[in-house]
Amino acid sequence: MIVVDTSVWSLAFRRRTWPKGVMPSVVQLLEKLTRDKKRVVVPGIVIQELLSGIKEPAQAEKIMGIMEGYPILLASQDHHIEAANISNVCRKAGVSAATVDCLIAAQCIMENGILLTLDEDFSLIAKHCTLRLYPIPID
Repeated sequence: MIVVDTSVWSLAFRRRTWPKGVMPSVVQLLEKLTRDKKRVVVPGIVIQELLSGIKEPAQAEKIMGIMEGYPILLASQDHHIEAANISNVCRKAGVSAATVDCLIAAQCIMENGILLTLDEDFSLIAKHCTLRLYPIPID
């Protein structure tokens, strides 16, 4: 299972045409994973992050329509408890990890997923838990 973080979706939704016709490699990867029918899931909190701050209802509808095509990974009580554990381990190691990031990491770990993200904070978190990161080709 591949869990896709807000940073990837945000880049994918930003525009449909790219400078010089070159699409960022992570967006190409997301499209390929979807086309190849890989199990791509979206944490519920990621949908919330994507929809937060959108001013145009049409844009929100478009995003929700696209997200309907992907299974939603809802957080359980156990996910939240594991997120707190991850946060505590990171803090003890001197890493300041956002609550939302710890929750996404916990969901990935507990559901045996691998995280597709551009957010470098997850690289720091992964050093202190069993979070696996999907390799992204360099642009």
